[in-house]
Amino acid sequence: MYDDADLLPISALQHLAFCERQCGLIHLEQAWNENALTAYGRILHKRADRHGRETRRGVRTEFAVPIASRRLGLFGKADAVEFPASGPCPVEYKRGKAKAHDADRVQLAAQAMCLEEMTGATIPEAALWYGATRQREPVTIDDALRSRVEDLAAQLHAMMNQGATPPPRKGPHCKACSMRGLCLPDIFRGDGSQGTKSAVRYLGQMRRDRDHESENAP
Repeated sequence: MYDDADLLPISALQHLAFCERQCGLIHLEQAWNENALTAYGRILHKRADRHGRETRRGVRTEFAVPIASRRLGLFGKADAVEFPASGPCPVEYKRGKAKAHDADRVQLAAQAMCLEEMTGATIPEAALWYGATRQREPVTIDDALRSRVEDLAAQLHAMMNQGATPPPRKGPHCKACSMRGLCLPDIFRGDGSQGTKSAVRYLGQMRRDRDHESENAP
């Protein structure tokens, strides 16, 4: 069990699931690089981050719900928690659409596990709502996803205690990362012998990366 002072943000767990270096840059070095897509995500969450409640079709929904787990050593805020007769169901709002990586599902499962610890309820399913498709995606909080959250939470605490940002690990995920300019400043260079790419090639790469980022960024 972690003390309150040792709790880490669930958002860091999402960053770690996407890329451990991104997590280190943001949460150890306090580095951040805003772009149009991250700004849109921030606006979307600002709209969702309204305290209060509403009831529709007999289901109460609480917004901006503070959550924490001393077992996992995590804290955060659920965008929304619905309370149907079957029990609480966290709902997380995301820009873009469903992604191949599991960072969004990890974040949502961590929220569900926090709520379980706080309420004593069992939460078998939660939901992601994506702004680009305006669709709700149910997520089963199964044993595999729970184990993934627990492993990442332990890894996150170990990394923060060590205080060392992991080295770069280039891969397809880099194109979907708003931090790539800070993490890999030479990402638009050749093998080191060719110098800076032409403006036309640079802009073409930027457009391709922007389209890829819109589909896959956490």
